Amino acid sequence: MKKTVLTFGLIAGVMISVLMGGSLLIADKIGSGHSMVLGYTMMVASFLLIYFGIRSYRDNTLAGQISFGRAFSCGILITLITTVFYVAMWEILYFNFMPHFMDSYFAAQIQKVQSAGLDAATTAAQVAAIRHSQQLYQNPFVNMAYTFIEPLPVGLIITLISAAILRRKAPDQPSPARAVMTT
Repeated sequence: MKKTVLTFGLIAGVMISVLMGGSLLIADKIGSGHSMVLGYTMMVASFLLIYFGIRSYRDNTLAGQISFGRAFSCGILITLITTVFYVAMWEILYFNFMPHFMDSYFAAQIQKVQSAGLDAATTAAQVAAIRHSQQLYQNPFVNMAYTFIEPLPVGLIITLISAAILRRKAPDQPSPARAVMTT
């Protein structure tokens, strides 16, 4: 399983990294709503390699048979490798090339809260919470944790679906007792 997981995990990881880098180049031009759709689309495209990784493992290593648990294990390991690439790429981009990217995101969130028409106390509490998150995000470990949980659910869902679709039990062998009873 190690070879399959590493092969498909590395391919998906490089793919998600390249797509992320490319999408960030056009993020300002397409707006935050479209940017989010593009981001999750690229995650799904990269995580589709989970399906092909599980299928390759089943067909090439396990003679066409795989349990749900083993398929899930293979898929979740590919997901973890891909997610680590995603986090590493984000950390490189964010801290070296776009250190103010999240400032504009948090400013937009604050503007959204302030224009929501809430009472002053609620608005102040929500703005304070956003500013606190903004401060936390400057810590690389918190930043990595937030970034890690962004693609993980997508990979988990694709892993579950792929494991369910690709599981295949060994064909039932007629038992000797059944053969005796028919004669």
